[in-house]
Amino acid sequence: MGGGTGDGTTTTTTTSATGGVMVGGAMMTPDKDIVDNAAGSADHTTLVAAVKAAGLVETLKGAGPFTVFAPANSAFDKLPAGTVNSLVTPEMKPTLTKILTYHVVPGRLTAADLTNGQVLTTVEGEQLTVMKSASGVMLKDAKGGTATVTIPNVVSSNGVTHVIDTVLMPAK
Repeated sequence: MGGGTGDGTTTTTTTSATGGVMVGGAMMTPDKDIVDNAAGSADHTTLVAAVKAAGLVETLKGAGPFTVFAPANSAFDKLPAGTVNSLVTPEMKPTLTKILTYHVVPGRLTAADLTNGQVLTTVEGEQLTVMKSASGVMLKDAKGGTATVTIPNVVSSNGVTHVIDTVLMPAK
């Protein structure tokens, strides 16, 4: 399996004979959809709870394809205290939906498909900028914040997920 960084995220990946990738202690396989794969990851319990609270489960189980930049639990932990608990309340559903759909791009984009300086338009409608170098892929959000892809190319039946270490924020 992989070594840890001490913050609960896995830094190495293992690819199985079925083409799956280990994430959060579970094998993510191409025969499962994005939601079913994420639900198995111990590192994505906050994201899965947020997707449920926003009512996006059916959307992300749809045909897609989708590219999802999936914040690990440690990414949500970087937000100010109480932010996650506030976002999952019914009255914050529009804001939560906006933030989550800002992490989804139409299409199936692997790390190899991403280029430095590329601008991605999210399902939410705003843009992310790709910063790619020899050391990996980062994304810059509308507010200038950045997230690093820690586990790329988690292939699902309806898209691909890239695990990121920071929650991206839309401008509005």
